[in-house]
Amino acid sequence: MTDIATRCIDIIAKSKSIPADSISLTNTFDELNIDSLDKINISFEVEEAFNIEIPDEALSTLRTVGDMVEGVAKLTTAPAHITTH
Repeated sequence: MTDIATRCIDIIAKSKSIPADSISLTNTFDELNIDSLDKINISFEVEEAFNIEIPDEALSTLRTVGDMVEGVAKLTTAPAHITTH
């Protein structure tokens, strides 16, 4: 598992008070009982941890932990003037 994946999972685990080792990249946010407010709070934590900005419209496309990890990976490697979705 990549550093990005590990850090994202740790953030999710902390925010939902569940063990990190019970979360996988294939888990959906629904399975983890992450609602839209949780997703926003988690995205703030992820933005701060990785020094990135997640576009608001991208949040609605995230369905799984893997989606989040993939999005963070794209944002951390993309030039600052390009927004990804």
